[in-house]
Amino acid sequence: MLLESRRAVRLALQRSTVHLVTAEDALALRPVLQPAVARGLTPGSPYGRALAGVDRELLARRARELVEERPLTTAELGAALVRELPGRDPTALGMAARVDLALVQVPPRGLWGRSGRSACTSAEHWLGRPMAAEPDPDGLVLRYLAAFGPATPADMQAWSGLTRLAAVFERLRPRLCTWTSEDGAELFDVPDAPRPPGDTPAPVRLLAEWDSVLLGHRDRSRIMDEDVRRQVFTENGIIRGGVLLDGFVQGAWKVRWTPSTAGAEVEPLSAWSRDDRAAVDTEVRRALGWLAPGGRHTVQWSA
Repeated sequence: MLLESRRAVRLALQRSTVHLVTAEDALALRPVLQPAVARGLTPGSPYGRALAGVDRELLARRARELVEERPLTTAELGAALVRELPGRDPTALGMAARVDLALVQVPPRGLWGRSGRSACTSAEHWLGRPMAAEPDPDGLVLRYLAAFGPATPADMQAWSGLTRLAAVFERLRPRLCTWTSEDGAELFDVPDAPRPPGDTPAPVRLLAEWDSVLLGHRDRSRIMDEDVRRQVFTENGIIRGGVLLDGFVQGAWKVRWTPSTAGAEVEPLSAWSRDDRAAVDTEVRRALGWLAPGGRHTVQWSA
């Protein structure tokens, strides 16, 4: 298992949300994405106001000592820190440590088919290596475009949580290809990206909850219309799993599984033909077969 062998880790990266990445990427990407991680802790934010007057460098050093003694949850870390800073908000102290340190969640948290408390230690301690000495925004832009291009700087900003990326794109312009979108926006991409003809068939694909395909661009009309977006991006912050038909989100799905059984609920969000329904059913059952090989598989359809 990659998490148990420490070849992959879970930590806060894009948009300050937890992502599963390789150990190498954790050490390289966190310094670049640190401003996005820190955005929720600005002086004017509730946590920022609660931390007014706190020596953040001293707090980070003490927090690192504590989590390297033994992994702690953010709540446990805040409770330990407030004993040294009486009268402070323990939740704010724990959040400050999460922002100022690269904290990785240790197994069994995140293991396939298992879970556990979200106890953390420092990435450097867990991986036995330091963070990258210098942030590499150019490298991150090139990797983003390789995955999500053609795209605009605003698209990457929405995906990453970073700001002021137009200057990085401009610096990289000689290494990139550019196009103009139908609405007049300039799109950037890496030169060697695959670009199939427009009439290439797009097979059915299933997207996970919070899938980066759904979060990779500011302009999401490239993959779903507004009515569908409102049904996939819910008011309570949950981003539902999507069903791609002809390259566009036209349905939602959710899976529940154990090692011996796997079931899915599928909800069309547009008018599906009989062939569409059959193709989605085949793809869903293929996914269930991977989740529970040899087990019992069920598919339920919402109206």
